[in-house]
Amino acid sequence: MNFVTSWSGGKDSCYAMMQAVQQGFIPKVLLNMMNENGKVSRSHGLPLSILNQQAQKMGLPLEGIPATWGDYEVKFIAVLKMLKAKYDLEAAVFGDIDLQPHKDWEDKVCEAASLKAILPLWQQDRIVLVNQMIENGIKTMIVSCNTQMGESYLGKILTKELAQELLKKGIDPCGENGEFHTLVINCPLFSEAIELPEFATKTYNEYCFVVWEE
Repeated sequence: MNFVTSWSGGKDSCYAMMQAVQQGFIPKVLLNMMNENGKVSRSHGLPLSILNQQAQKMGLPLEGIPATWGDYEVKFIAVLKMLKAKYDLEAAVFGDIDLQPHKDWEDKVCEAASLKAILPLWQQDRIVLVNQMIENGIKTMIVSCNTQMGESYLGKILTKELAQELLKKGIDPCGENGEFHTLVINCPLFSEAIELPEFATKTYNEYCFVVWEE
């Protein structure tokens, strides 16, 4: 079964894709929804250059689609239909864990595009998942987080110890509720690790971000 991955650049979409490949599905293309100017991703604030590096290390094409929140769904469905025809797709893979409204939306847009929505991580235990990701060779860096965590966490590599530290602080170790986002630096799907540009950090509207140099 050929599939598109809804690729955020972070750990959950990466591990979902790895699980789908292990189950015998065939990855054909990555899809990322960008902000209006098409320069950074909507979900994780990653520059297109970094997303393209990840795609290159996997030997897969990346579709980066600029969208506003207002036309996001319409554009998502349209690009799914286009990719289905172009790559003979049967499914779309998502990295959501247990947010029901997200699954409902993914089922809805996939149905509109005549694709099967696959969520390999659905309703798995959060800390178990993080540990599995690390054990399976996914190396990720925290690139944004809420102010409860603070800027000191930005740039840190997610380890089992760090996940336990977050858990003790009452922070979801998967960041499923948006507590933090990650960037995959290396994983078994990559031919080699990506190279990261220099970055600074800033806090804006109760959220801390890595700011990448062009």
